[in-house]
Parts: sequence; C-alpha cells; structure tokens
Amino acid sequence: MGKYEEPPTPDAAADRVEEALKLIEGRWKLVILFQLFGGRVVRFSEFERAIPGISQKMLAQQLRQLERDGLVSRVVYAEVPPRVEYRLTAWGQSLCPALDGLLRWAATREALTDGAPGS
Repeated sequence: MGKYEEPPTPDAAADRVEEALKLIEGRWKLVILFQLFGGRVVRFSEFERAIPGISQKMLAQQLRQLERDGLVSRVVYAEVPPRVEYRLTAWGQSLCPALDGLLRWAATREALTDGAPGS
C-alpha cells in the first residue's frame, strides 16, 4: 500500500474520489465484491447462483474489470473441467471498511428521514 498524501486542493480530492468510485461503478461490481468480503473464495458458477439476473457474459466482464483494476484475483486450476476461483486481493479486501462506512452513512440518512415531513 502506498503512502497517503493529502490532496492539495478540494478539486484534487474530488478527482481522487471519482477515480476510486469508477473502480466499483457498474450494476454488479458491488454485489460481486460483497460476495467476496471476509476472505471468501468463490467459483464462477457460485457467482451465477448467488447473483440472480446476471448473465455469464456480464459476470465475466465485471470480474475481468475487477481483476484488471487489482481488486480481485483469479486462479485457474489445471483440471478437467478447469476450476476457476476468485478472491479479493489485499487491496480489494481493504475496501471493506470504506463500504461498511458507506452502509452506516446511508443508514444514518434513513434514520434521519424516517417519518420526517418534507424529507
């Protein structure tokens, strides 16, 4: 992990956050990541069963992008038929606290707006 340096301006900070969000944007990426949190190792067919509505093509595309961006690692075993497993990289696993923070932040909003008129 690299050393964190404070962005010099608010614009630079916004740019960095936008870059980070681009890594996880897409209809299925967050669902895939949450399937892998906690050190889980998941096979392609397990993703298909766990994520109703995702096509094989889209699942493969999203996994390739996550792998390319360094969040997910892919291991292919030389078996017949080939077994392919996915897991988070250390950097991918380090995303868990940030997403947990977003979940808590969203829950706070829900709590603040429950039953509040005009919210």
